[in-house]
Amino acid sequence: MPPPARRGQAGWENRPVAIPQHFIQELLARADVVEIVGRYVPLKKTGANFSGLCPFHAEKSPSFTVSPAKQFYHCFGCGQSGNAIGFLMAHTGAGFVEVVHELAQEYGLPVPEDERSPQERARAAQESEKRATLSDVLAKAADAYRQHLKNAPHAIAYLKARGLSGEVARDFGLGYAPEGWRTLASVFPDYADPLLAESGLVITGEDGEDKRYDRFRDRVMFPIRNVKGQVIGFGGRVLGDEKPKYLNSPETPVFHKGRELYGLFEARAALREHGCALVVEGYMDVVALAQQGFGNAVATLGTACTPEHVQKLFRFTDQIVFSFDGDAAGRRAARKALEAALPFATDTRTVKFLFLPPEHDPDSYIRAEGAHAFGAAVAAAVPLSRFLLDSAADDADLQTPEGRARFGANARPLWQALPAGALARQLLGEIATQMQLGTHELMELWGLQRPPAPPQFSKKDSKHTYNHRPQRPFQSPPSPLRPQRAPLAGRAGRALQIVFSEPAVWAALGPEDQHLLCELPAPHGPLFVWLDGQFHEHGEQPWAALREALRGHPQEAAAVQAVQGTLQDIQNDPGELRAILRQERRDALKRRMDEALAARDLDSYQRLLAELRHAAT
Repeated sequence: MPPPARRGQAGWENRPVAIPQHFIQELLARADVVEIVGRYVPLKKTGANFSGLCPFHAEKSPSFTVSPAKQFYHCFGCGQSGNAIGFLMAHTGAGFVEVVHELAQEYGLPVPEDERSPQERARAAQESEKRATLSDVLAKAADAYRQHLKNAPHAIAYLKARGLSGEVARDFGLGYAPEGWRTLASVFPDYADPLLAESGLVITGEDGEDKRYDRFRDRVMFPIRNVKGQVIGFGGRVLGDEKPKYLNSPETPVFHKGRELYGLFEARAALREHGCALVVEGYMDVVALAQQGFGNAVATLGTACTPEHVQKLFRFTDQIVFSFDGDAAGRRAARKALEAALPFATDTRTVKFLFLPPEHDPDSYIRAEGAHAFGAAVAAAVPLSRFLLDSAADDADLQTPEGRARFGANARPLWQALPAGALARQLLGEIATQMQLGTHELMELWGLQRPPAPPQFSKKDSKHTYNHRPQRPFQSPPSPLRPQRAPLAGRAGRALQIVFSEPAVWAALGPEDQHLLCELPAPHGPLFVWLDGQFHEHGEQPWAALREALRGHPQEAAAVQAVQGTLQDIQNDPGELRAILRQERRDALKRRMDEALAARDLDSYQRLLAELRHAAT
């Protein structure tokens, strides 16, 4: 299973290819990440950079840094980082193409779309216009439902009986759909407008029959908004015991149940305040919890939790608590949520599961037991690791070899869905213990590569030498236990870091120094050659633009590791780079002297020796 995209970069690598790479590079060079981030995060000047409270996780002291030189942001608390486009995608939930078009319009740059045919461009423009129009139609209906609620005393009485205040009803835009079959005919001049059916507000007759009527009738209405605040659908709840209790909008061009979460728009500030997202199953649960001070609750929309849901939530927080009923249906829903969350359960994120008594949902529990008791239940929720082991143990008798084997078979696909890290390593040991096996035995059984063992100190050796135990070779596909790449180090790596981080440095170097850097062995030399070409073609560029242009380059990973891997802000000390260049010149002269000696060219050797002595002064 492929690893999830990093927070702040979700969908970045899978963006459509219709927008040329060079345009993205130009746009990032034009956009100011400090100004863009500053629209959403209060920033304070700290030295050469800006800092503030991270918008992606709760914190009390600033660990979120924005670098105007690199045109990059990074949080040292949660690890999220990226450029202006990545920030807007992560913070607003918008897609790559949408963000690029909005930024391009802001900076007066026409987006080239030559790679698409005229028919494809026309179709895309038509779909974009339709989405905007459908959102307008749904927003107009939401306004009408809110007005109807004011004149529906029985609906108001129902909401009050559920403990909701007028303020919460206002914040969530609650409304009421009257009993009539064609109430929306008084809202929209043309009740036969196809947009009413496409938006899911109106149901049309089957087999071509010209029958149209409102989908929602005599229901409390919960408008569903995307993270930008646009109404994209509705959920309607009956006031009595009729079935179905909840009725949702159908799938439309603007509404996809597997991607959207009810209450996420309203919960954005509370997610940062509480430091976690509370995922529940119903609209009323979300609103009731907000009434009691848990404004960080969101709900799936009549469907099981999906990886898209989890990924979207991790853009706003690094902790998720799933709340389910304690009955069999609740356990099944929790298992679905577990499977959706596993690929995103990195060592810096927390996922928990809260199981309420079978007779309660979050709404009824908090009204019966109080906010303090509910908060205590949330704090005591079951960690993902324990629930994974419990799920694997279903229908497995751990007292018998057969049951332990079944447990291992159940646990393996769950464990393999985890990303690499300490959690995966520890859980492997837990699974092995439950199976009464050694960790290495389980790795061999599952065909995993054994991680290299640490050197074993020999007590008999007073000179502190180390004995290494021979390792049995294990051939396997990639697994969470494979070691990460080694850090890029040395003078050449530091020079690469300085030059790529500070766009003006390369121009300040003389031709001799530039040539020296370009002659370095891979990966450094080829990257300096590439940078020189970029400079002559585009002039000085910030790291954000260079990073985009590097995509697909053979040494892309080395450059990213050198510059972005440390994410430290480089202080442009000319003396440090000069010292690196002096040492590299001396090393280059020594290599040429060795070559001259090997060729018995004493004249060249003496000349190079004189140059080396001169370079040392």
